[in-house]
Amino acid sequence: MMWFSGILWIAFIVYWSAAARGAAPTVSAESAHSRQMHVLLMYGALLLAFVRFPPLSRRVWPESMGIAAVGLVIQAGGFLLAAWARRYLGRNWSGEITAKAGHQLVRTGPYRLVRHPIYTAMLAMLLGTTLVSGEWHALVALAMLGYAYWRKIRLEERNLLDLFGDEYVAYRRASGAVLPWVL
Repeated sequence: MMWFSGILWIAFIVYWSAAARGAAPTVSAESAHSRQMHVLLMYGALLLAFVRFPPLSRRVWPESMGIAAVGLVIQAGGFLLAAWARRYLGRNWSGEITAKAGHQLVRTGPYRLVRHPIYTAMLAMLLGTTLVSGEWHALVALAMLGYAYWRKIRLEERNLLDLFGDEYVAYRRASGAVLPWVL
């Protein structure tokens, strides 16, 4: 089942790379060091999810086709959420924290419910992989990715507050960061 999870990740990376074309020009961006930190955490987590390290290769829960199937459904759902959110961001999208030329605050589509649905989607995808794996290394990878996005959300929220001021404050009050009405 890990092969299916890997194929979903490869499909996601291919789609994401293709969808990245056509973004608006960047006016300002996070530092190269900050971006590098996020990329290392993100790809490190993805590598750790798939590579078995002897001290972390013990099972967290018993092997189960049912749990693995649920994991694949969650992972596929995360993929679809990311694609939906990316489509709504349009030219405002960037892999790094930026201000784009003509940047607009998007509050439609999945952004009605959460401010960072792509981060929600990425976490869901890795949660799915973790369920498929059932081993400690994948659970540690999920925690690592959780930290990466917790860090990035804090930085991005500051950037969006600087860009949109009171409009963003109102949006924050009306939406969750990664889970509707919860977080």
